[in-house]
Amino acid sequence: MGLLVRTWNLFHGNADPPRRRGYLRTMVELASADDPDVLCLQELPVWALRRLESWCGMQVFPAVTRRPMTSRPVSRWVTRSHQGLFRSGLTGQANAILVHGSRAAVGLGSAQISEPGREVRLVSCVRMAGLVIANLHATNDFRNPTVTRAEASRAAAFAEGHARPDEPVVLAGDFNITDPGLEAYSQPGPGIDHVLVRGADAGPLDVWPVTRRMQNGVVLSDHPPVELRVRMAR
Repeated sequence: MGLLVRTWNLFHGNADPPRRRGYLRTMVELASADDPDVLCLQELPVWALRRLESWCGMQVFPAVTRRPMTSRPVSRWVTRSHQGLFRSGLTGQANAILVHGSRAAVGLGSAQISEPGREVRLVSCVRMAGLVIANLHATNDFRNPTVTRAEASRAAAFAEGHARPDEPVVLAGDFNITDPGLEAYSQPGPGIDHVLVRGADAGPLDVWPVTRRMQNGVVLSDHPPVELRVRMAR
């Protein structure tokens, strides 16, 4: 079957379109309900990092890209007053790699992939099951795709720099571009969220239909989860 690697930009727990209330815990529980091996998340409020393990039982490897403007209780309280209006400006922003509790995993750190002067964008990595997995959230600059492709290239270089000889590498996350330009990796998906594999066989990319991320008529996030299975050599 291989390792199931899933990625989802959680839109800070917002619905699509945004509403007054948030759905962050619902999203995390939905994304982890079928026990994926790896779950890469982007656009998390910083306060949620301490709650992820209790919500889903997975190991958590966080990377904070923007600190909250106020204390966590205050920023969370203000944001909850209207989830659709108050987002990362108050609660900060983070990414996280979640690994199934049965898998041994080691964090390999993070690095900035955005250029100085731009909003900080990070890649972070873990090693598990004989491969390196990286999670990234690249800059949203549709007018200048070279910026985004450069960040994807830096993310790949960081992950590959941690890989042992012949160790596969997986890049997952919100690339904010349909074609990241990484020719050594598997084919990207149809949107801007990808799971790319180098050095191992990759199954077809599966993009969740809207109905799968809908709860009581509410569409969760403005991004669909995407996933594939990595087939490791025996």
